Amino acid sequence: MKIGVAREIKQDEYRVALTNAGARELAHRGHEVVIETGAGEGSAISDDDYVAAGASIADVDTVWGESEMVLKVKEPLDGEYQKLSPGQVLFTYLHLAAAPELTRGLVESGATAIAYETVETPDHRLPLLAPMSEVAGRLSAQVGAYYLMKPFGGRGRLMGGVPGVLPAKVLVLGGGIVGYNAALIAQGMQCDVTIFERSVDRMRELDVSLGRTVLLQMSSRHAIEEALPEADLVIGGVLIPGAKAPHLITREMLGTMKAASVLVDVAIDQGGCFETSRPTTHTDPTYVVDDVLHYCVANMPGAVPITSTGALTNVTLPYVEAIADKGVSRAIAEDPALAKGVNVIDGKLTYEPVAEAVGMEYTPLDQVALPA
Repeated sequence: MKIGVAREIKQDEYRVALTNAGARELAHRGHEVVIETGAGEGSAISDDDYVAAGASIADVDTVWGESEMVLKVKEPLDGEYQKLSPGQVLFTYLHLAAAPELTRGLVESGATAIAYETVETPDHRLPLLAPMSEVAGRLSAQVGAYYLMKPFGGRGRLMGGVPGVLPAKVLVLGGGIVGYNAALIAQGMQCDVTIFERSVDRMRELDVSLGRTVLLQMSSRHAIEEALPEADLVIGGVLIPGAKAPHLITREMLGTMKAASVLVDVAIDQGGCFETSRPTTHTDPTYVVDDVLHYCVANMPGAVPITSTGALTNVTLPYVEAIADKGVSRAIAEDPALAKGVNVIDGKLTYEPVAEAVGMEYTPLDQVALPA
């Protein structure tokens, strides 16, 4: 199979969908790998590195126009998804629930669009989302600490405090992979950390892994409302796979928070879990609503591309190999987890939470004629 790796054009996105080591593995299996010129530069992978691994370098039109499968990191932007053709495979993060225009464009393209974030194993793990959730969760505590400093708009609170002065109070909404990693770093900074989670079983797991220095509370509107007035930093990490994130903090609730407290919304790719959230960039990452600083960067792991690109290729490569070796139809048929990743195929929207979010018709995957 001819596999193209597109250069990311989203603002401040430095990741690439495939490392040179991944390209070497695919080339060794007999596949043709074509890398867009300069695609790996932001992740410290040169064109020469890819060539040494057995790939070739080409311009943007060749990558999109001639590849049977296109690999990306972020969703295709306006001007990119129009390049897709019927039967072509796009494998990337899509987050379509918050992108109706992109969803319609993918449906109209006739391409097969497989979303990293909805590939789901029978035990409900999200293996291709997990590493970026780990990165974003750990970053959320770091950026929260940064923006709590007075010169950057925060209250002027040191995360760990000092003897005789209390540490920052950090609330983490959601105890999944994002929430766990956010709490892990905040705990390491010696903060006062509370995780709000709805699964008692998950809270038992967190209690064992994090210990009693991190508090665990059943998540409810009432519990969050009670905790907000004392919070210095709130990290939102809730996830409903493929669907829009719920708004756990409303505009009205902001009025109870301390002036210059900080919100970090890791769920912004899925619409955000704060009512006042809107996507920002690494170049212009924050804004203020009702005296509360918001950080809502939609591609947080892009800030650490060497780490993120390596972690992403580690988990996506086996699925890329399966599609390339077997073809998309057989790969989907043999792997229920990969089948869950199919959001669009043959002009049909096949992921129900996305269809509900964007108001489009849903067609079950088993009712679609798969390409030969």
